[in-house]
Amino acid sequence: MEHDSRTPWELNGSFYQPSAFLMMGIPGLEPLHPWISIPFCALYLTALLGNCVILFIIRRTPSLHEPMYYFLSMLAVTDLGLALCTLPTTLGLFWFNVRRIAFDACLTQMYFIHILSFIESSVLLAMAFDRFVAISHPLRHPAILTRSTVLKIGLAIVLRGTVSLLPIPFLLKRLSYCGRTELSHSFCFHPDIMNLACADIKVNVFYGMIVLLSTVGMDFIFIVLSYILIIRTVVSLTTREECLKALNTCVSHICAVLLFFIPMIGLSMIHRFGRDVPPLVNTVVAYTYLTIPPALNPVIYSIKSTHIREALLRALCRKRGSEW
Repeated sequence: MEHDSRTPWELNGSFYQPSAFLMMGIPGLEPLHPWISIPFCALYLTALLGNCVILFIIRRTPSLHEPMYYFLSMLAVTDLGLALCTLPTTLGLFWFNVRRIAFDACLTQMYFIHILSFIESSVLLAMAFDRFVAISHPLRHPAILTRSTVLKIGLAIVLRGTVSLLPIPFLLKRLSYCGRTELSHSFCFHPDIMNLACADIKVNVFYGMIVLLSTVGMDFIFIVLSYILIIRTVVSLTTREECLKALNTCVSHICAVLLFFIPMIGLSMIHRFGRDVPPLVNTVVAYTYLTIPPALNPVIYSIKSTHIREALLRALCRKRGSEW
């Protein structure tokens, strides 16, 4: 029987689709992957434990059952999802050099990474709106953002991300791929997969750009507008102490916004326009985008939020008291 040299590929006429992709770690530092995994383990552990603690504290503390902390719970769940999406493939590559990921598994991981990224963007917008209402209309804040309203906002956020990105995996599956199977990261990213195709990807590029601008792009614009209105309100306050107190409630959210949007915008620009950017820069920005925000968000909110810090200390004191 004649041997078919194309067995790694699924062949249907002139349509080629790889059975798997090969993930990449940090280019040029492959021998150091076991050592590089140590800070990644620390980041993932911080993300998992930190966000679980945030959820536990908010769940167990009735005084934190307010819109601001409901949105913070959404952010924590989203960060947990992002960490869990990339943890298996990243640590699998660093620890055991497992580079192969099945085609469909790659599309599934890509879909959930992008959904959770879009959800995080929308949650940050909802948190900006919450801060605007709390500072500009403090007396009407509980009436505007009721528990049912917050729940509806959460459902709308999930629905928008899920539906807007639903065509992406199908647009990638219709493409024909030819030979190259090496991804740029230890996880699957839409532009990365798309650029491996040898077919016309104009539809993918156009749809991806439209979705990105109409969701994350609009979220960022409205977040900036929210803070412009917040600053206008704060400037009109009578005393310096009131100004500082109002702005202090926004510090954690501003840090979360910067942690999320700066690397995300950088990674998007690199994938679309940075063909001459060194691979190491691309890799560092990608890992920053997907590992730093989930790890640092709970730390920032635990440090800056007095209510969460006090609730955490009370929980620790109760635990120590029960041990004694």
